[in-house]
Amino acid sequence: MMEETRTEPTARKPTRDLLGLILAGTSGVLIIFALGMALVYAPRELTMGNVQRIFYFHVASAWVGFFGFFVTFLAGIAYLATGKRRWDILGLSSVEVGLTFIAMTVVTGALWARPVWGTYWTWEPRLTISALQLLIYVAYGMLRASITGSERRARFAAVYGIVAFVTVPLSWFAIRWWRTIHPDILTGGDSMTVTPRMVQTLVVSIGAFTALYATLVRQRVRLERADDALTRLRLRVDERQSRLKSRRSG
Repeated sequence: MMEETRTEPTARKPTRDLLGLILAGTSGVLIIFALGMALVYAPRELTMGNVQRIFYFHVASAWVGFFGFFVTFLAGIAYLATGKRRWDILGLSSVEVGLTFIAMTVVTGALWARPVWGTYWTWEPRLTISALQLLIYVAYGMLRASITGSERRARFAAVYGIVAFVTVPLSWFAIRWWRTIHPDILTGGDSMTVTPRMVQTLVVSIGAFTALYATLVRQRVRLERADDALTRLRLRVDERQSRLKSRRSG
């Protein structure tokens, strides 16, 4: 009787992510260029002085955070409509990257506020909503970690991501709906004079941070897919070992 030949499943050989390399290189160059514009090209703001230069990265990180949550909102709708895993992966990846940028927004805002307002934090409407938004999206990850079953977890996360997106328009319109000391990023209001060079620098900064967002989301998606592939490989190995044990015992 011939001995059964055991062949173990093998993982795919990793391929070079050319697009990911291009995105990483492009975002790196753009960020360096945006930093140069913020420090050299943009004029010194008359009221706040050089501390205002943090504005370009504060606003750019807020934009990317909001955009990341919007992508999660759309991915949640797409998952509920199709049930496809790729939308769940995109929603998860975009939340994690968006949350990173919103945390950066809160930190840079506090650093900007200290010399201008005399305090790192004040519970005015815009900042209060930003703090709640940060906690709500942190809870997104906690929700996923607490639910067993991949399909059930993805379904709950999709619904949560859709509902949580309400914090984005609330944060955007807070300075228009309520009395707030937070400046309007489009006009500057009475607290900041916005010039064409400032607008140009802000646009470049937003473009740089958006490219960085795309780079990070792409890598996070690849990481999640690799984890799925590893999980499937482990299951196949466990099933094969289980069959071999049952044959030997029989």
